[in-house]
Amino acid sequence: MGEQSKGRSGKPLIWKVFGLQQKALRTHRGLTQEQLAALTARRYSLSTVQKMEAGSLRPQPDYVTDVDEALGAEGMLVAMLEELGKPGYPDFFQGYADTEGLVQRLYKYDTHAINGLLQTEAHARAVLSARIPLLEEDEIEFRVQGRLERQTLLTRKPSATLCFVIEEHVLRRPIGGQRVHKEQLDHLVACAKMRNISIHVVPTEVETHAGLDGPMTLLTTEEGRSVAYVEYQGGGSVFYASPKEVDALEQRYAMIRSNALRAPESMKFIEELAGAL
Repeated sequence: MGEQSKGRSGKPLIWKVFGLQQKALRTHRGLTQEQLAALTARRYSLSTVQKMEAGSLRPQPDYVTDVDEALGAEGMLVAMLEELGKPGYPDFFQGYADTEGLVQRLYKYDTHAINGLLQTEAHARAVLSARIPLLEEDEIEFRVQGRLERQTLLTRKPSATLCFVIEEHVLRRPIGGQRVHKEQLDHLVACAKMRNISIHVVPTEVETHAGLDGPMTLLTTEEGRSVAYVEYQGGGSVFYASPKEVDALEQRYAMIRSNALRAPESMKFIEELAGAL
């Protein structure tokens, strides 16, 4: 996965270049940011136009096309789409996403939500819509698309070996409503049937286990190096690369998985949950 040059803000420089170009064209036409927002076909918010010109939000294809037309740019902005068309991730997540796309093996333990690699589009949108502080609608779509693009890892050739351990209560929360939830559970079953993916459910009846500190991700890179990744509240994350730290998390993961149902039993459990909806 290619990297983009970053500015002082940590955002890709191409976002800033686009913003400056948009501002120059807007100013040349004698328009305010509010007037430009009103001229766009999809009537984007003033906040969105401001963020684009500040280079703090990635311009999505629909936005670029609309603004190009509204400003009479004759394709000048549209020409940037190839460089702008990188996946959409929060800043703190970008380094992890670059590593994830190239792994040989990936083991995940999730305690609060179904992992993004396994989420349907509707489920992902419901999750991101619940975020506080609230995200703008176009930022939600930006992140949804980034999440879906990550899922190429599931079917990539050569295949990566993927294992997901999920707490039972995560599978029972009807995020997005009954229809979205059933679709999500059915999707999990379909993923579990893939040869390179195993999904294990930790029953709520398990009184205690080694995962009470929260979720984690274990990765083996294409060079055979083992690393671990942990996220925490507030949009932060930590990579662990020292053998001692990674070994401790690998032991913890093995103990958590030992408390989970076997893959066939987990699939049957998820099928029964979906069938009850």
